[in-house]
Parts: sequence; structure tokens; C-alpha cells
Amino acid sequence: MSEKYVLALDSGTIKNRAVIFNSKGEMVSYAEKKISVNKPHKGWVEQDPDEIWSTQLWTAKEAIQLAKISHRDIAGIGVTNQRETTIVWNKNTGRPIYPAISWESQQTEDICKRLVNAGLQEEIKQKTSLVINPYFSATKLCWILENVLGAKEMAENGELLFGTVDTWLMWKLSGGEIFATDYSNASRTMMFNLRNLDWDDDILEHLGIPRKMLPEVCPSSHVYGETDAAVIGSRIPIAGCIGNQQADLFGEACFKKGMAKNTYGEGSFFLMNAGKKYHSSKNGLITTIAWGIGKEITYALEGSVLVSGATLKWVKEGLGLIDSLSDSEWLAKQVPDADGVYFVPAFRGLSAPYWDMETSGMIIGINEDTQRAHIVRAALEALAYQVRDVYESVVSDTGMDIKSLHVDGGASQNHALMQFQADLLNIPVIRPYVAETTALGAAFMAGLATGVWESVDELKKLWREGMRFKPSMSERGRATLYDGWQEAVSRVMGWPNK
Repeated sequence: MSEKYVLALDSGTIKNRAVIFNSKGEMVSYAEKKISVNKPHKGWVEQDPDEIWSTQLWTAKEAIQLAKISHRDIAGIGVTNQRETTIVWNKNTGRPIYPAISWESQQTEDICKRLVNAGLQEEIKQKTSLVINPYFSATKLCWILENVLGAKEMAENGELLFGTVDTWLMWKLSGGEIFATDYSNASRTMMFNLRNLDWDDDILEHLGIPRKMLPEVCPSSHVYGETDAAVIGSRIPIAGCIGNQQADLFGEACFKKGMAKNTYGEGSFFLMNAGKKYHSSKNGLITTIAWGIGKEITYALEGSVLVSGATLKWVKEGLGLIDSLSDSEWLAKQVPDADGVYFVPAFRGLSAPYWDMETSGMIIGINEDTQRAHIVRAALEALAYQVRDVYESVVSDTGMDIKSLHVDGGASQNHALMQFQADLLNIPVIRPYVAETTALGAAFMAGLATGVWESVDELKKLWREGMRFKPSMSERGRATLYDGWQEAVSRVMGWPNK
């Protein structure tokens, strides 16, 4: 029997990737291409849906060519995507009616305030587990319908379709045959009722969104349909779809309740497998659907920090303190500690677990002895402190002991940061052998649906540990540092007096 492969399409915020895995879960080929990000006004972040599609298609074809395999050898395609990013297109022409509004964009703040003033905060939280925030898709869709000429009427006439990036890519790959999303992506829209697993008609009415615009919601591991042979060269089953952070959780083999991962990207995303039961947070976290396999739903508790790796990017481009992101590790090691300097990077307000979007960032604790290295170290340590904040909320919500933290994303390659993270949490931090865990999670979903792998138990045996960081800091040192961070955050939230 010939080897079967799975093609994972990983559509991120700043680049698209395509990765081909074999049946042992090993990477066979990899291709990537950057995507443009546009910021037409302060706080607005938009992208070109056609560029998202064309770059993703290019990476898919490139990965197949580099793997030197036939299309017939690909058992299935798994799609994973930047979540919440919103696209609306004309179903007759296939043309987007407005740029993709990024998950990062704050352009719907006024709509969010309107919903809060209408007293909808509690209803939306009870039904979707989400707070009213520009981060989620619903207000982005609402903004497009209200601001694009003729959009409202076209939507009511059934001429427009809405999707997050996964829906857009599957629709394009299938030549318009597949109009669907999965539970994990739907749960991030602020329109999906987590209790009855369906779009919520009351919320849609509040927002003025016609239900006919919305895609069908399916399990994450599921044969959605096939690619159009004219698009990619052959008819291949599209058999997996999952939001990128949930894909990470699955690709990190966090299959058991209580297992957790953190991804250090532009933002930081901490997810813990919460098991088969819906679990409401009292500490500023979000309950989200991790994945659906067959009829079984797995939930996760998530803490999303909107500014993480973007902190280091600002230190490089905004302050000019480092020449490259990798310099941050070398420079941070030039001093034994941050010497009381704390950097709270609330560039877009404070997200989980605080959800104070009115505040802005701050660097405190500087004096005449403060050096460039101290500020860079404080910026690096901020990434770990934000993870500790979410970790504390998860433990408080669930009463569970998290025995280790699986990590991935660009900054997880920074040894100094990972050691500090282990010290701050007092648990081992584990980095996987296969770095492309998001793509691996999507591949696992597609492979399960097409018989490349028979069960989750089989997948457990494929996951390999890369490096383990063990805590070595004293309890007193850990407590002192974290107390200082909490004091810094409290100052940020109180400045100016609100």
C-alpha cells in the first residue's frame, strides 16, 4: 500500500503556509508566503481577501511540488486559519465587497458600545461565552453591512455570504461548492450559541444580520467536500477545518482534560482542554469549542492576550533598541534581571483576564541606572507575565493543577523566555519537536476523517517532545517578581484615574 499524505493549509495573520505530512506525522515539505496588512486609519487593520486566497493557493501548489508526490497521494486537506477575521463576498460573482477586517482591528468600537448600552452584554456572554469586543467577528460583519453601500439590501436578498478565513478558503478551493465552517471557528464569532450549537437568532436580530449569510457549521474532523480540479489540479477531499489556536492545542497533543498550551505569536493564546462539558469562566476567560470529532464536542478555556510578540516588534521598530527579534535574547542575558523595570504592553488595551480596553501601555521602574538591556529584558518578561495572569485565572476557574505547559510560536524559540516562563509558573515548559503545530493539528483532523489515522490514541504516539525547561527559581523570588508585575498592571489600569 502506497504512503498517504495530508496537506495542511495554515492561513495566519502575516503569512500563509502549506505543510505536507506523512502518516508518521513527519513534515515532508513546507512552503510559505507573506500577506500584506493594511492600516487605513488608527486602530483599523484590514487585508485583501483575494491576496489571502492567492498566496494560500500558491503555497499549496508549491508544497505539493516540493514533496515530489502526486495529487492522488494526498488523502485529504486540513484548513486552519487566523480566527475572527471577517470576509463578506457576493456569492454570484465571488468578489469580496470590502477588505477582510482583521481580528486585530478596533474599527467596531462604536458598535460594541452601542450593544453594551443596549444592555446586551449579559445575554451575549451567557449564550456565546464571549464579551462584547471588536476582537470578535459579529461586530465586524455588522460594520460591513452598515457601512458598505447597498450591502444590507444585498444581504437580505440572499446575495452575500459571510465567512471567517477558513470558510472563504474552502469556498474558493471547492469552486463555490463548500460553504461551511467548523465548531471552533463558529464559537469565535459572537453569534454562535455554545449551549445549543447553532447560530443564535436573537443575537442575529439584535445585530441586523440575516441568517442566510452564515455558513453551515460542521465538526472539525469531517469531509466537507472536494477541491475543484480546475483550481488545484485534482479533486482532493477537504476533510479538516479548525481555528489556529485550537489546531495548536490538538497539534500539541493536549488531548486530555487539564492539558494546556500557549502560543507566542503577535498575540499570546493560552488554551486548556476543559473536557466534554461547557465550563463558564468567572475570571475573564472565554469558553470556546476546541474541536468537534464525530458527535463529540471538546471545550477549552482560553485567555487571549492581544499584544505579545508585537511587544518585541515595537521594541525593534518603535524604539530601535534591537536590530532583530533574536537580539532580544542575547541582550536580555547581558543583565541578571530587569532591575525593577516592568513593561505593560497594553497597546490595544488589556485583554484577558482584565478586558480593560480603555487603558494604554506603560514602562515603570526606570531610574538613572536603567540600561537598554533592562528595558529589552522587561519587554521579554512581559510575555511571560501575561501568560501567568491567564494561568492563574484558569486554575482559579477550574481548580485543576496544570502539570506542564506546551509551547509554540515564534517567541517559544527564545530559550531565555521559556526558562523564565517555567520559573514564573513553577511547572515544566515543553517545546515540541515539530515546530509547525498549527498545521499538524489541521493535518491530524483531516487524517482522522480520511482514515490516515484511526484514532486520537494513535496520534498520541506520533507526538514528540523537543525541549523541556524546568523551573529553578525560588518561591520567594517568583512571588516578588509577580507581585511587582501585578502592581504595574494596577497602575496602568488606574492611569489616568477612571
